[in-house]
Amino acid sequence: MKVIVTGGSGFVGRRLQLIRPDWIYLSSKDLDLLDADGVVSYFSKEKPDAVVHLAAKVGGIKDNAEHPADFFYQNAKMNINVVDACRAVGVPRLLASLSTCAFPNVLPMYPYDESALLEGPPAETNLAYGYTKRLMWVHINSLRKQFGLDYSCFSPSNLYGPEDNFDLETSHFVAAAIRKLHESTNTVEFWGTGKPLRQQLYVDDLCRAIPMLLDRHHTCDPVIVAPNENLSIEEMVNAVSTIINKDLIIKYTGELDGQYRKDGDNAKFLELCPEFKFTSFTDGIVKTYEWYEKSTYNRN
Repeated sequence: MKVIVTGGSGFVGRRLQLIRPDWIYLSSKDLDLLDADGVVSYFSKEKPDAVVHLAAKVGGIKDNAEHPADFFYQNAKMNINVVDACRAVGVPRLLASLSTCAFPNVLPMYPYDESALLEGPPAETNLAYGYTKRLMWVHINSLRKQFGLDYSCFSPSNLYGPEDNFDLETSHFVAAAIRKLHESTNTVEFWGTGKPLRQQLYVDDLCRAIPMLLDRHHTCDPVIVAPNENLSIEEMVNAVSTIINKDLIIKYTGELDGQYRKDGDNAKFLELCPEFKFTSFTDGIVKTYEWYEKSTYNRN
C-alpha cells in the first residue's frame, strides 16, 4: 500500500517513521494543509491507497487556554481539508487521529467508552481543540454513511516519550515535568492541585498501534487507545522525580487544574489488537528521560 501520513514531522510522525519507514511522511514544508486546493492537488497527483491523518496544532493546558481561536481555526480547517480531499480524489482508506480531549468533561461513569463522545461538552480548558476533533469524527462518519467509505478514527490518550516537545510554554504535562524537575535545584512549582487523573500513552505504543488500526479498524467507533494505568498528576510528578533522582520541594499552585479525570476504556482497541501490550509509565519515563539527557533541550 502507498500510505501518506500528515503531520510527518510532528511528535508521532517522527516516531512512526521508525516503525514504518516505507510510508510517505508530509510536513508543512511539503504541503500546507490549510490550503484546500493544494491538498486536493497533492492527493490527486500521488494517488495514495491510504492516508493516516495525524497533523494537528497541539499544546498544553496553558497554551490551549490562552489561544483557543488559533487552536479552533487551524485544526478545523486542516481536518476538513484533509478529509474532504480524500473523498474528492477517491482515496479508498483514511485513518484519522482524534483525542480523548474530545470526550466530555464530566461523565457519570469511568472509564467511559466510545459511545460517550457526544454526551456533554469537553473541558473548558481545551474546548476549542476538543470540538474540532468531534467535528472531524462527524465529518468522517457522514462520508461513511453517504458514500460507504472505509474511513475511521481513533482517540489516543495523553502522549509522552522521546522527541516530545519540551518547551515549557507549549509542552504537554509529562514533557514539562521532566524538564522542570531536571533543571531545578530546590523548589518546583506545578499548575493545579496535583489531584487530576490521566492515562499517559507512551508514543511508541501508539506508533505500533497505528498500522494495526489501519488494517483492522473499519467501523464508525472513535476507538480509544489508552493504557490501563490512570495516575494522578502528583503520582506522575513523584515517579519522574524518583527516576531523575533529585531531592526537590514540589508545590502546586491550585490554579488551572483542568479536567479532573478522562480515563477511557481500551476494550474495543484490545478486541481489535488482543496481542498488544502497553508500556508502563515507569518504563516509558526511563526511556524518555534517557532520550532527554542526550537532547538539545538539556543544556546543563
